[in-house]
Amino acid sequence: MEIDIDQTHWYDRILAAFIYFTRLPFWRLCQPPRECYQTVVEHWPLTGWLTGGTMAATLWVGSMYLPYTVAILLAIVVRLLLTGALHEDGLADFFDGFGGGGSDRQRILDIMKDSRIGTYGVIALVLYFALLFVCLLSLPVKMAALAVIAADPFSKMVTSQLILMMPYARTEETAKSRTVYRKPSVKAGISLAVQGLLPLAVFCWIYWELVDWTLLIFPPCLVMYFLYLLIWRRLHGYTGDCCGAVCLLVELSFYLSLIVNCY
Repeated sequence: MEIDIDQTHWYDRILAAFIYFTRLPFWRLCQPPRECYQTVVEHWPLTGWLTGGTMAATLWVGSMYLPYTVAILLAIVVRLLLTGALHEDGLADFFDGFGGGGSDRQRILDIMKDSRIGTYGVIALVLYFALLFVCLLSLPVKMAALAVIAADPFSKMVTSQLILMMPYARTEETAKSRTVYRKPSVKAGISLAVQGLLPLAVFCWIYWELVDWTLLIFPPCLVMYFLYLLIWRRLHGYTGDCCGAVCLLVELSFYLSLIVNCY
């Protein structure tokens, strides 16, 4: 028997998001109704408070006892463990699909669903982690840690707009997770904005003399828009892999924009 999503408890929907987007055993607290997983994107930036905050704490504390380079690597590893490399898997599948699938929509979808990683996926992961490492290394420890806390939820908030801008490219039966996200309502959209922009506002307030917030926010949004155009042209819809890839690329562009602001 199906349950009306709006009749489920808000805390069940939030718990479902943390179960879906992290590998921590939140499922031990309780098992939310299956319908709650259709709303996980509406609380995606909130999970970024946890993953970004833990990564930032590892970076900050690690730099006190270890070389900064080692602290950065540990911080990246910690987030990978927290998320189960969920978004990184999406990045690899995205580049494999769009790199090897040409303009054939079904072939792109088939490649992205294949669990094996290809040449494009390997290259994408190597370049992504190299750029992420260098970006964090280019920033002072305190700024890098606070930037991670701001960038993680912000990139998830920006990426969630894909759900509003296009339909799901597969059916629920052929989806990897067997779940199709529902389009966020106006209320959910406001909640997403608060979740994604609050840490960013704190970051901009701390560094208001050094950072032009318009130059910080505009490039990531532009990256998301051009990726949206690419996805729409090839697939006429999004997939979970697309969301994961866009999220990481938007976050990376945030760090690059911050470096340009500072230097």
